[in-house]
Amino acid sequence: MFTTFLKRIRGTCSLLNLIAGISLVFLMLLTMADVILRAFKHPIPGTYELVGLAGAVAIGFSMPITSWFRGHIYVDFFTSRFPRRVRNGFNIVTRLLAIGLFLLVGWNLFRFGLDLKNAGEVTLTLQLPFYPVVYGVGIAFFVQCLVLIGDLVKIFRGEYE
Repeated sequence: MFTTFLKRIRGTCSLLNLIAGISLVFLMLLTMADVILRAFKHPIPGTYELVGLAGAVAIGFSMPITSWFRGHIYVDFFTSRFPRRVRNGFNIVTRLLAIGLFLLVGWNLFRFGLDLKNAGEVTLTLQLPFYPVVYGVGIAFFVQCLVLIGDLVKIFRGEYE
């Protein structure tokens, strides 16, 4: 049961990472095209807006897979000196705190997205709505919570390290 749960989390993280990668490639191509066209006095309207939105997607959607593979920076100099049980206790406490934080931020992103939708907030030049990106990043934060729950499962199964 937990193996299937972990595989589904990994699949969801991979899907979000694919979207983040596509967003990053779009961001790079758009920036490159805008720089080239600016040399010919024909910049792409709304590039600044699109880069901001694509950057939010790239960063937010890549977070769960980075956490899954523990690709982020962390310093275990202090905790590595403790016995495994103490390290596991430390990891459990930090994962529970992080789950609480990401649930809170994800929930508030959904509330903020709803406010943006109701207010009709759009980008200045292209008139694109902000709320889909805010909802998307909120979903990524909830997936991050699932990754952290997966870490807890691995800790309790003795597979974390």
